[in-house]
Amino acid sequence: MESTLELLRQVLPVYLLIFVGAVLRRVGLTKREHDDGILHLVFHVMYPCFIVDKILGSDSVRNVSSIAWGIGIGFALTVTGFLIVWLGAGLLRYEKGSGKRTFTLTAGVQNFGYTAIPVVEQLWVGGGAIAMLFVHNLGVELAIWSVGVMLISGQREIPWKRLINGPMCAVAIGLILVALDWDGMRTVPATGLEEPGVLRRTMSWLGAGAFPVAIFVTGAVVMDLIGRERPSWRATVGGVVFRLALLPAVILSAAKFLPAPIELKQVLIVQAAMPAAMTPILLAKLYGGRPAVAVEVVVATTIVSLITLPVVLLIGRSWLGFVD
Repeated sequence: MESTLELLRQVLPVYLLIFVGAVLRRVGLTKREHDDGILHLVFHVMYPCFIVDKILGSDSVRNVSSIAWGIGIGFALTVTGFLIVWLGAGLLRYEKGSGKRTFTLTAGVQNFGYTAIPVVEQLWVGGGAIAMLFVHNLGVELAIWSVGVMLISGQREIPWKRLINGPMCAVAIGLILVALDWDGMRTVPATGLEEPGVLRRTMSWLGAGAFPVAIFVTGAVVMDLIGRERPSWRATVGGVVFRLALLPAVILSAAKFLPAPIELKQVLIVQAAMPAAMTPILLAKLYGGRPAVAVEVVVATTIVSLITLPVVLLIGRSWLGFVD
């Protein structure tokens, strides 16, 4: 019980920020017309700065094998999630044209960004897990914009241009700089100690606000989505069962039995506990899916994850031997 409460204490700030964002949108203090500008700033400037700052100097991404593991596992587990949900959607009486593709995409991929990153930082303080998360996310993005897009659109064309964005480029730049052994630090002449240089410190300052701001806006967006469509038990119950019960078991099993780097195992523990990602809502709008189904899965899993998240983290840490 004490361990569960401690984990809840560590992750609760994320949900409190979501709650505050939702409340302020509800009372009208934040406006919908401001969301796009804020999120563009976060996605194209603050988030990339945060990524590069965290990757630089991290030993967890200096090894080519570790990078390959991160990208490979991110891709493979995401595709596996799509397959499991697609097969299970038939039991929920989903058919093509009734939201089966959208349900599969949304329930099949966990939140790997704005919600996951602060949890990784809180749970694995001072380690290389946060840098490994960004490498892992490369694989997830590849799966979403290839298999995921083909799934929801029914087409075989992959929109590769979508992968050329700020965060993806930031990961690539960070890995190149690490390979070149440049971490943006300078030696202080008087003491001989190292400290962040001007550029590194600037990136750190810009990146520091990325996730508080993004999570806050996420809460506001979730409030906008609630109540827009009539609830469906298939999307609500099915999304919760697949995203917060069955797929966490698959992810934790992969973390337990695959000979992956320790930092990647730590990332997978957090990924197993995450609710559904919000990206499928956008994809459903872009490629003729059923946005209402995606919204319902995202809202339901986000709310229920407040209860399940610390439990899954505790089980994962204990099963994988990360409990002191």
